[in-house]
Amino acid sequence: MVANANSGHPGGSLSAADILTVLYFEVMDINKDNVKGIDRDRFVLSKGHASPLLYATLFEKGLLKEDLNTFRKINSKLQGHPNMNYVDGVDMSTGSLGQGISAAVGMALANKVDGNDHRVYTLLGDGECEEGEVWEAAMAAAHYRLNNLCAIVDFNSLQIDGNIRDVMNPTPIDEKFKAFGWNVINIKGHDYEDIRFAFDEAKKEKEKPTMILAHTIKGKGVSFMENNATWHGSAPNAEQCAQAVKELEGEGNE
Repeated sequence: MVANANSGHPGGSLSAADILTVLYFEVMDINKDNVKGIDRDRFVLSKGHASPLLYATLFEKGLLKEDLNTFRKINSKLQGHPNMNYVDGVDMSTGSLGQGISAAVGMALANKVDGNDHRVYTLLGDGECEEGEVWEAAMAAAHYRLNNLCAIVDFNSLQIDGNIRDVMNPTPIDEKFKAFGWNVINIKGHDYEDIRFAFDEAKKEKEKPTMILAHTIKGKGVSFMENNATWHGSAPNAEQCAQAVKELEGEGNE
């Protein structure tokens, strides 16, 4: 998608691919029959620039029928940041960092008020945690004891301008969320057993919202993208794309 559009964010999409795979195919109650209803789990992509990951996941889940190769084309529903008015399964239009988790807090609170037992999940970037709005949302979630809310931080240590610790150090992210009253779980973000364990533990929490700090690798699975901030928002050319696909297919066959 990104190569075809010559625009987009591959690095942070690849770093969270394992997380969304478990979330959509093993954890969340969402399918083609309930996607337009309110009686299902919700997901907010707070790091909205990772839209290629969300579109690919929705496509594999059978919820998205749009041609993925129209990504970022002017008349396509698959815009660079997801739009809830165009795509079934996109639960919030996101892109301005910090607003996604804020919307997720509102959804979780609404579920509490309505007596809706379904859960709300949201994925943040580690660089996104430099935004003040994230911490206002975190404070509200703990205050209202939103144990039906689970946030995941894609902790790959890189943002568009380099290492997060050099740009505007938000660490220790886990200790900060703990201080704000959250249940915090540290995991290896590419270990499927770790991911499953964390989501199971989050469901057991009865008093607090849960934050899963997933330690990941930017550009996971593509040798020339891994741990390279250049690929935060750069598109591969045709040759690089072919190499990337070959490496990812090889990884999947192991």
